[in-house]
Amino acid sequence: MSTPMVITAAMVGAETTREQTPHLPITAEEIAEDAVRCREAGAAMVHLHVRTADGKPSQDAELFRAAIRAIRERTDVLIQTSTGGAVGMTVDQRCGPLTLTGEDRPDMATLTTGTVNFGEEVFWNPRPLVRDIAKRIRAAGLRPELECFDVGMIDEARYLAKEGLVDLPAHFDFVLGVPGTLQPRPEVLDFMIASLPEGSTWTVAGVGRHQLAYVDEAAKRGGNARVGLEDNIYVSKGVLAKGNWELVAEAAKRARAHGRELATPEQARKLLRLS
Repeated sequence: MSTPMVITAAMVGAETTREQTPHLPITAEEIAEDAVRCREAGAAMVHLHVRTADGKPSQDAELFRAAIRAIRERTDVLIQTSTGGAVGMTVDQRCGPLTLTGEDRPDMATLTTGTVNFGEEVFWNPRPLVRDIAKRIRAAGLRPELECFDVGMIDEARYLAKEGLVDLPAHFDFVLGVPGTLQPRPEVLDFMIASLPEGSTWTVAGVGRHQLAYVDEAAKRGGNARVGLEDNIYVSKGVLAKGNWELVAEAAKRARAHGRELATPEQARKLLRLS
């Protein structure tokens, strides 16, 4: 339990709307301002999606560039970009942020390793597409966070490693609670942890009402946690979070209650084996 907890703020996502919460950041400036407050509240990393001016999900490299520059002008928080994008996007669209180079390059990128039902839609990740994105992440010189919505996705990561597309040990993110996918239960989390390749690190992202409860579960098990408006808009029942920072602050409070210190970005870089 002496290992610091890495808190990741999933700030924007592709599903949450301003109609659901007025506190969703959309512009680069809004994202950067919230990222600063997330860092001050205890986050070491932000998980980044971007939106167009009218709030529609996008993976446009220039929108990512603007957000990344605005964040880095203000804070040292690590930046992890999504390659999931939104349901229905092409692989080239999804990989927009992987084209950024130099000072605009993110610190990490996500890689989802399988197809799942996603509410009433399908999050489409057949093996050839997953391999394609894995190759692009490697070519960009980034380390992936392996997003797993089901247990079999952990085994798929092992196959990717055998093919030389992913390095082990790796960092995994268990996304639990999306309708149509694996639901959060303590025994499920324990099984996923036990299924990991030796030496791997992990984060759990509980969706909706499970989000903050699974900060507690992660803290007790020596893992890391993801919180934010992408996955949950409430800081308590019926009470909207005033921003991602408020969810990070609550996660930090819970981590410390379990005797966990919070990782700084530099500590997180070492724990997650980032370049």
